[in-house]
Amino acid sequence: MGSLQVLLWQRAREPHAGRWALPGGRLRPTEDVETSIRRQLAEKVDVQQLAHVEQLAVFSAPDRVPRPPRVVATAFLGLVPCDVDPAVPADTAWHQVAELPPTAFDHGAIVLRARNRLRAKLSYTNLGFALAPRKFTVSALRALYSAALGYRVSATNLQRVLSRRGLLEPTGHTAPSGPSGGRPAALFRFTGKGLEVTDPFAVLRPPRAAKDDAGE
Repeated sequence: MGSLQVLLWQRAREPHAGRWALPGGRLRPTEDVETSIRRQLAEKVDVQQLAHVEQLAVFSAPDRVPRPPRVVATAFLGLVPCDVDPAVPADTAWHQVAELPPTAFDHGAIVLRARNRLRAKLSYTNLGFALAPRKFTVSALRALYSAALGYRVSATNLQRVLSRRGLLEPTGHTAPSGPSGGRPAALFRFTGKGLEVTDPFAVLRPPRAAKDDAGE
């Protein structure tokens, strides 16, 4: 099973020199927050293809930065499709969320908050579109959901749930056959590319905790 990853860069200056941190910076007087986020990701870590951005939370603990001035941070969740591989700088790397290195400030807590938000929204929205490539097999989509949720998801039930909600549609094409041959797998796509609440009461759960291991 694959893993959910986060992009971090290694700080060169104190405080916390050498520790890994989330990319960020100051808001310019002429920018709104989302414009600032997209600019800084493009400038600092060469990430330019965000499929989804949303505000996560404000972090304002008085001691979150170990020396004056006090810094209040607004954190955002940004998602990059799995088939996008930006050429990041040497001081930047993808890290498994489940095995974070020592992080600067409260950035480890921010990453876990973002992971929990993503997991929740995969239950009741169509947010899977932001992780998936434009076309995919159900097996590949299952792998993405499993990585994000942290447990193995049934491909059959995932397809049934998402199709019932009107989120998936067949492309009419198939994926190339693998080395062992066999019947080519059908390719699907998400019907929309904007965030929608599709079932406000749905909760995806690990198989043994759910009556139906798709989570509904």
